[in-house]
Amino acid sequence: MIKTKGFIFHNIYSPSPKPFLTRPRPFKTYSFVPFSPLAMLDPTILTIGGIVLGIAIIERILERWGVIDLVDQFAKVMRFILPVAFYSALIYFFATFMF
Repeated sequence: MIKTKGFIFHNIYSPSPKPFLTRPRPFKTYSFVPFSPLAMLDPTILTIGGIVLGIAIIERILERWGVIDLVDQFAKVMRFILPVAFYSALIYFFATFMF
């Protein structure tokens, strides 16, 4: 016959629980917003936007002065420059932005 040894419960587990931590544990937080709006203040993007805005203002001034032929030339050029500048700035922004 096999002998069985009995254990007293108090000898296995200590009667008093360990005290809780008084300071909170650090934890990682994550943002649901992937980027900050301040990242749009990149000097290259602002320069491209300023140039395009300046050309548009010059076009409006020439229109008020009555130089319609020059305004038509500006409009033809801007039809090509505006989409190219926009998509170039967009590609540049996502290529240089650190996610």
